[in-house]
Amino acid sequence: MALELLALRGLGLGDLLTAVPALRALRQGFPEHRITLAAPAGLGPLLPLTGAVDAQIDVSGPGPVPFERPDIAVNLHGRGPQSVEALRCTDPGRLISHGAGPPWRDGVHEVRRWCDLLRWYGIEADPADLTLGVSDRTGPVIVHPGAAYPARRWPPERFARVAAALGDVVVTGNAAEVPLAREVAELAGLPPERMLAGRTDLAGLIELVGRARLVVCGDTGVAHLATAFCVPSVVLFGPVSPALWGPPPGWRHVALWAGRNGDPHGTAPDQGLLRIEVSEVVDAVLEVTS
Repeated sequence: MALELLALRGLGLGDLLTAVPALRALRQGFPEHRITLAAPAGLGPLLPLTGAVDAQIDVSGPGPVPFERPDIAVNLHGRGPQSVEALRCTDPGRLISHGAGPPWRDGVHEVRRWCDLLRWYGIEADPADLTLGVSDRTGPVIVHPGAAYPARRWPPERFARVAAALGDVVVTGNAAEVPLAREVAELAGLPPERMLAGRTDLAGLIELVGRARLVVCGDTGVAHLATAFCVPSVVLFGPVSPALWGPPPGWRHVALWAGRNGDPHGTAPDQGLLRIEVSEVVDAVLEVTS
């Protein structure tokens, strides 16, 4: 019977992508184990690209986790008692987690956080191991105006002015972001076929980013996809510092931030985000594409 390793990351697209180095470290550290990832089912198209996951169970949030007696359970979800207890309830032979192991530290980049956790347990992990592929850069520029919360959404009229200046542009978003993406596309004077929000599932978005020449977006999952496919990116940060969630330094990624912290779950655009001007974004585009 195969040895079983269960990892919990019941979060979104960007969260999964920041955990790729940790998942690959688990693959290297436990080559004899079958690795099951507890994560939202909709993220399934990403998993083969990681080379680190053998199976998936559909879990959104910190649990419960429908799995029994893994040899090893790894908490890549968070520090809260719910996720720790959810994994303890699977009756693992060994639990790897904050709380059970090292203390949680604030002010650590999300990628490094999970690599540091594994290193504490003697498992080598490389925070730079983020790549899923390399864009051939034959596709369009992607402008993605949406984000999970209004605090992280730069105004649509500003995104539209950037899109209008960039030429070969498509506007992306999920089904809930269709009105926002449509507003950006219309203000930018783009033809209807350039408005792709609500028309691409995750597999389609992966394919699109995997060919893109450039991504311009806020602090959201598409920014991490750009990093994963080595696509030049300009990422606009508001209430959260790029030191915690931003792209790695170098390789044509620019993170714009006004230096102000705020509430990432706020119901209005963050005041720091609003300090970023269209001209700054256009200048950053020239920087990463020249």
